[in-house]
Amino acid sequence: MRYFGIDIGSDEHVVAAVDSDSAVAVKPFKITESAEGYARLVTALEAAPVALVAFEATGHYWRNLFAALTSRGYAVALLNPLQTHHFAKEALSRTKTDAIDALGIARFAAQKHPVVTRLAESATDELRELVRHRDRLVADFGDRVRQLHRLVDLGFPEFTRHVKGLDSMLASALLAEYPNAQAFAGAAPRRVAKLVYDGVHKVGNELAQALIASAKVSVGAHHGPAYRIQVRHTCQDLDTLRRRIKELDGDISTLLDDHEVGSLLTTIDGIGPTTAARVIAELGDINRFANAAALAAYVGVVPGLKQSGKRQSPRAGLSPIGHARLRTALWMPLLTAVRRNAWLKAFYDRLVSRGKPPKVALIAAMRKLLAAIYAVARDRKPFVPRPENAP
Repeated sequence: MRYFGIDIGSDEHVVAAVDSDSAVAVKPFKITESAEGYARLVTALEAAPVALVAFEATGHYWRNLFAALTSRGYAVALLNPLQTHHFAKEALSRTKTDAIDALGIARFAAQKHPVVTRLAESATDELRELVRHRDRLVADFGDRVRQLHRLVDLGFPEFTRHVKGLDSMLASALLAEYPNAQAFAGAAPRRVAKLVYDGVHKVGNELAQALIASAKVSVGAHHGPAYRIQVRHTCQDLDTLRRRIKELDGDISTLLDDHEVGSLLTTIDGIGPTTAARVIAELGDINRFANAAALAAYVGVVPGLKQSGKRQSPRAGLSPIGHARLRTALWMPLLTAVRRNAWLKAFYDRLVSRGKPPKVALIAAMRKLLAAIYAVARDRKPFVPRPENAP
């Protein structure tokens, strides 16, 4: 039986294979990310029985190859680069090339027998794409808001005394029409007051008069056309991004309704459709974890205790290893959950009352929340707190 290791690249991959004794069975060779390259790989795979094909999850470059191999019935193990890195250190490897890496991955597969990775459901894959696309749009939205802050601070710094949030529809509507102090100073109060900012509500006379009065004495009144153009374009970008994010939220909710576990996760107070979609997108099949503790370890909600000899740390910090993207995404929903979710709030309050620092109690509450997520995925039932979870 042969164990194949593939070092993934953007345009080319390096393939090698070893036998059960880790002796080289197929010398490293290159294949391109193309139909011809895949055909060459399949020819090598068909030459002898294959026990496992392994490669690292390098960016997005592995995904087409993974789909091609699994569709042909080959067992594929997707590896965490940290695993192969430590394996190479065990072998005291000093040299690093693509060919050596491919052989190292093959030997790791032959000696460690990693678990075969299952192909994600199409709904899970689509949720992952939509959730991450939404993240990029939200990041772009934040960038535009920061750009708008700079422009308003220069062109009409008094504006934020009357309109607090530059990320609001009210701010976008006003600034798109009147980009700086000069534009506001020359505007008719009645026209500004009648401006509709969300399809329903109007600016109103009081706010309109306050803005115009501030604009006439603004310290930024000397800024001219260059700032007007930038503010208008930025407000247009914000409107577009706001609309796209709203459309994406609808698409995500629709997909989530068709996902059994995803829809059930929303029965946990504090977890809305977007958070549930993110959990499914990042974790895939939650039942692949042996228990809730394994899930918590994967996410990284475990203490990183370090004690050795005379070094006895009184408190363990959070382990740096884990799914940082998911930990970050769960933080704000967690803050909501400890307020709205009765049993989780009781758990958090009980820890704080015993003298635990609030952040430590929050991390423990996140672990408790992950246990609830695991229970819902395992039982395929809406979440109902058990008596032992009650205060």
